[in-house]
Amino acid sequence: MAVAQTSRERFHAAMQYGAPDRVPCFDEGLRDDVLDRWRQQGLPPDADLGAMFHYDRRELLPVEIRLQPDLKKFPTSRRGLKALRRRLVPDDPGRYPENWAERIAAWRRRDHILQFQVHRGFFLSMGVGDWTGFARAIYQLADSPRLVREIMEMYAEFAVRLAEKVLAEVEVDFASISEPIGGSGPPLLSPRHYEEFVLSTYLPVLDVLRRHGVGTIALVTYSDVRAYIPLLLKAGVNCLWISEANSQAIDYRELRREFGRDLRLIGGIDLDVLLLGKDEIRREIETKVPPLLAEGGYIPLAGGRVRGNVPFENYAYYRRVLEKVAKRGE
Repeated sequence: MAVAQTSRERFHAAMQYGAPDRVPCFDEGLRDDVLDRWRQQGLPPDADLGAMFHYDRRELLPVEIRLQPDLKKFPTSRRGLKALRRRLVPDDPGRYPENWAERIAAWRRRDHILQFQVHRGFFLSMGVGDWTGFARAIYQLADSPRLVREIMEMYAEFAVRLAEKVLAEVEVDFASISEPIGGSGPPLLSPRHYEEFVLSTYLPVLDVLRRHGVGTIALVTYSDVRAYIPLLLKAGVNCLWISEANSQAIDYRELRREFGRDLRLIGGIDLDVLLLGKDEIRREIETKVPPLLAEGGYIPLAGGRVRGNVPFENYAYYRRVLEKVAKRGE
């Protein structure tokens, strides 16, 4: 009989193509409004979803990587870069919990998964929060490419210094770069622009992660970034976690066939089927999950945030079927 593993051990075994005692189970980040609606549908108020569905506990390292404080107006010329730099100070105590030393000591004894988000991606780094900000960033990319490059290099310098500080004190289980680079379709930057203005500035950050032994580096994105994958793998990003993308356009089984075991995968289950019937849910899981589990380096999960329009009965069925399929694939 296999010895039970901790969530940390299970995650590393899965991502390193080893032999986990079972498939790691991530939660979908369920919000309180979703849980409130499910309670109206019969979910007991004191229900422990983690126990019901065997979630592996995953904690996001509580380090603030946003501007501190925020800018009222994002720079449109080099004159504004000093104000931006003053808000990117990795040693600012406000970026860390007040009990940082105690948290470090507790993390050394942990058995759960610790995720370190090291970058917020291109558009958030460029101050995009609405359509006006998006238009400004796109025009800057065309009209002021040097300014865009300097902004992204400034963020990279900040991320490098912050990662050096954090990883000198904390052993994380995986690092992630958040990249909201488009909608449900293709990304809004061409591969050439992405490599030139974005990915090239990530390279020093990725180097720090590798030097500190971070074995899984994931791009968490919300677009069909298939065209970026060769560039990401070359740079050292070895895991892809896609949310909210068009499931008809991007299929994890095709990604595995094309890129092999170099690319670890998280997600891949069409979120929309949770709005349908049990037959559709079962078909989606039973056709997509087993071949990916058979090769390893994969954590099955709905591809996006579960919202309140998903009935609890459907969610529970999805979880039960996923667990059964995962057990058959062990």
